[in-house]
Amino acid sequence: MFLCQSRLILRHAIPMLIAQLASMGMMVIDTVLLGHYGTEDLAAVAVGGGIYIAVILALTGILQAVAPTVSHLKGAGRDAEIAGALQQCFWLALILAVPGVVFLHHPDALLALSDIEPGVEAKARSYLAVLAWGIPAALFYRTFYAFCNALGQPRPLMIISLGCTLVHAILAWLLVTGWPGGAGLGALGCGISNTAISWLALLAGAAYLGRGQALAPYRLVQGWQWPRPAAMWELVRLGLPMGFSNFVEISSFTLIALFVAQLGATVVAGHRIVANLAALCYMLPLALAIATMAQVGQAAGARDWCRARVTAGAGLVLAGVLAALLGLLLWLSENMLVMAYTSDPAVRLVSLSLIVYVVIYQVFDALQTVAAFALRGYKITFVPMFVHLACFWGIGLFGGWWLAFRITNPMGVAGFWVASLASLVLAAALLGGLLWQTVRAAQE
Repeated sequence: MFLCQSRLILRHAIPMLIAQLASMGMMVIDTVLLGHYGTEDLAAVAVGGGIYIAVILALTGILQAVAPTVSHLKGAGRDAEIAGALQQCFWLALILAVPGVVFLHHPDALLALSDIEPGVEAKARSYLAVLAWGIPAALFYRTFYAFCNALGQPRPLMIISLGCTLVHAILAWLLVTGWPGGAGLGALGCGISNTAISWLALLAGAAYLGRGQALAPYRLVQGWQWPRPAAMWELVRLGLPMGFSNFVEISSFTLIALFVAQLGATVVAGHRIVANLAALCYMLPLALAIATMAQVGQAAGARDWCRARVTAGAGLVLAGVLAALLGLLLWLSENMLVMAYTSDPAVRLVSLSLIVYVVIYQVFDALQTVAAFALRGYKITFVPMFVHLACFWGIGLFGGWWLAFRITNPMGVAGFWVASLASLVLAAALLGGLLWQTVRAAQE
């Protein structure tokens, strides 16, 4: 059964990995374009992009409640209820879009946490104001995204992501560089392109939702339901800890970027490149985690606890082994990767000094991610939220700040990476232990 479940996870995870890498490719495109355009613009997107990702992942984390909900319904054979669950989550997405748009237009609370160079802050604010107009599209699309994964339908997501990344590459290049003959928009051009792509992805997802043959049996766009408070509250109850976990994890890196900003644009840009590489590495365990959650959720819905246990174990083994191989590849190709990102020697030096942390870091990140998502498959989200809070804010953020600025010989930006590594080791141990207890309790 272990090999069978491993194959099922990989069959789901491979298209998801391609989709996630394609989406991350948009970030890589922005970083490369701005790395050659100007250090100030790259630093602005490092700061503004971190804030945007924290907001969007917090909100979409709540909406991801549709995934364990739908996977349980599918596993239990209650297909007639699936359309209603999706429609209620769309209503929830509409509600959540309002605070998302408002916050990106007024990011003062986060920007005030650090002394940022005036030029960088001004460009970051303009970048966020443009991204705000894509928030509604992003939330609706991410709901569709989680829904397709719950049903084991990742291929449409892969196709949409590849197409959107290709369009973004062309559009962002034109806007950033100002080709042919116009003035380049820099960071603002990246923001305009990202917003346009959010709406393009939503249109493509809506087309598949209405016409996709694999989804036709669920009659998703027929008999549309008005908001039902009880159903929406159940989604919020399940999704709010997931959203807060996402926010804690990503905001720790956003706040690190803000704290590092006081060290100058060169350090911020170098940190941005390494954080971008770490985010790319994260796409592998994230794809495995999404596939594991779907399979565990369907097994739990069917009350097949043996299959759920084997699936969770297979996901952890695959994540650990593949992450270790990826770390080795990253270590062997570090010089080539950094040179592709920037032509600034000072920025390269900062980046190369930090990559060693990512090599080790991403193995434990893979383990804690799969464990957390497997627990979501069991509809356990509350305790993992506190684990993430203690590890990522308590150890990773506060500990990093202390190492970076408060010890006798401050470590600078490296202090944050050391603390982040420690936080992931502890998170992997705690979430792995909680998953083991959950598996044993379910089979008793």
